[in-house]
Amino acid sequence: MRAAGHSEAVEMYLKSLAVLGGATRPVASAVIAQRLDLTPVAANEMLRRLVQSGLVAHEARHGFTLTKTGREAAQDVIRRERLWERFLVDCLHLDPVRATDWACLLEHATSPEVVDALDAYLDYPETCPQGQPIPRSAEAPFRWDGRPLADVEVGETVRVVAFDDESAEVLDYLRRGGLAVGTTVRVSFTGPRRSLVELEGPQGRIVIGREVAATIQIASVEKSPVAGPS
Repeated sequence: MRAAGHSEAVEMYLKSLAVLGGATRPVASAVIAQRLDLTPVAANEMLRRLVQSGLVAHEARHGFTLTKTGREAAQDVIRRERLWERFLVDCLHLDPVRATDWACLLEHATSPEVVDALDAYLDYPETCPQGQPIPRSAEAPFRWDGRPLADVEVGETVRVVAFDDESAEVLDYLRRGGLAVGTTVRVSFTGPRRSLVELEGPQGRIVIGREVAATIQIASVEKSPVAGPS
């Protein structure tokens, strides 16, 4: 039995809506569908059901937001997932990319007692391996709202703070290019209308499309030698 009393499908929608910003502003159903790799029709149908159940609210021509109840449920599932990621990476030394998928499976079958014990065992970590916050209340942030890599200028040196897109395909590509939370890179080139970003990192050159670059949160740093994760 799932701890929160919601189906796995419902939890995935609530989690996705939360990390897309739906706790504070409307999110279009097409954006949620893209996040979950579903058709807009399928996503809209489920979102309408969540509206009827009181977990989600809908604003015409704007999108969907979490209700107070929905936000509480989203916080619970996100906390579970990110704690499991932390455990799998820090304690079992498993591949951080694969750990994201494994944590997603574990999150749906973890009781509140186990979550609390896991949190205490890990000494209450602030972030998951991808740099995102571990929320311990419904009012806590579900994601860092920093500056996206897609907005940097040529010549800037920046540090990777967090990854919004946790798909294994994207994370594996970035890791093979030397990008991880804490990595310092220099922007050496941007394509027309910033269609792509070319970086000089600890493992050499890596090129990232604008769509992916928009999901990487960074912080500006003083000009310094390119460095790996701290």
